[in-house]
Amino acid sequence: MALQCGIVGLPNVGKSTLFNALSSAKAEAANFPFCTIEPNVGVVSVPDKRLQILEGLVNPQRVVPTIIEFVDIAGLVKGASKGEGLGNKFLANIREVNAIIHVIRCFEDDNIVHVAGGVDPIFDKEVIDTELQLKDLESVEKKIQKTEKVAKAGDAKARVELEILNRFKSGLLSGLNARAIEADKEELEAVRDLHLLTIKPVLYVANVDEGSILTGNKFVDTLKEKVKEENADVILLCAALESQIAEFEDADEKAMFLSEYGLEESGLNRLISGAYTFLDLITYFTAGVQEVRAWTIKRGWKAPQAAGVIHTDFERGFIKAEVIKLTEYVQFKTEAGCRENGKIAIEGKEYVVQDGDIMHFRFNV
Repeated sequence: MALQCGIVGLPNVGKSTLFNALSSAKAEAANFPFCTIEPNVGVVSVPDKRLQILEGLVNPQRVVPTIIEFVDIAGLVKGASKGEGLGNKFLANIREVNAIIHVIRCFEDDNIVHVAGGVDPIFDKEVIDTELQLKDLESVEKKIQKTEKVAKAGDAKARVELEILNRFKSGLLSGLNARAIEADKEELEAVRDLHLLTIKPVLYVANVDEGSILTGNKFVDTLKEKVKEENADVILLCAALESQIAEFEDADEKAMFLSEYGLEESGLNRLISGAYTFLDLITYFTAGVQEVRAWTIKRGWKAPQAAGVIHTDFERGFIKAEVIKLTEYVQFKTEAGCRENGKIAIEGKEYVVQDGDIMHFRFNV
């Protein structure tokens, strides 16, 4: 399952610089470098040191990391919800992504004009939020009109659904994003078919100057305080610095450059890791002489579901899963060594896959 994140932000906040840094970043595993699907869509491999460990142990013919797609959603300006600029096209792009990465300017630079006339993270956030909320409000109101007719005819289910829809309408009118409106899993079914834009998980990227990359600044503090109500994360990075980091092909040179700024890894790596964390995704691995591969699944998935990511037949005909923990693979060096020492667990349909599991599925169709 490829994760797709849409990058949004006002003009001159560093969104395009960030996307361009991604486009020139060299994939950690070197097997899946960034490529362009469309002018505004790119694919990059997810950095995972565990793949390198397995590669060293198995010595496979190839290594295949899991991937993430980034969509550079341009043209989102005030009035986008009404079709201003390229509003309709790019609002449609947002509807298709799994998550939103909202880049917000948190640096001062007299040479880079800000659309608001000055750096104001809250203004930036609220302009984008308002446009997305207005589009969601339009969707909710259309469904309310249809549901009201059914509810008036005496349909009890429709009456319940109407109450939920009106709650979302009130929340959106008051300036709340749909993700901040209280609703349990069953209630969310009432709006699931609307594919609301503001219900998607969001990760805020505070684009700071080089001097603020470790500690942040007053703009970052203001942003963090504002997003508390959404239970959202804020990642600090300097898009201009990331452009320089992306140019390094030699790992040692890159590490040396990062250390000069007190960093252990690039902001892009932290961005990707952050996206996985807030979407509650984990990785399991398959390992053999032909291929070592990473697979992305939702946390909490059971073994048959995880097997289905490889092929639907694996899930349909699932019999069992052989599971090795990475620490034990490292200790005993080979799959045979793990087997000899009783470190391969045989798991059934109820096994909940853990992050980092090395798995081999048995199936019959």
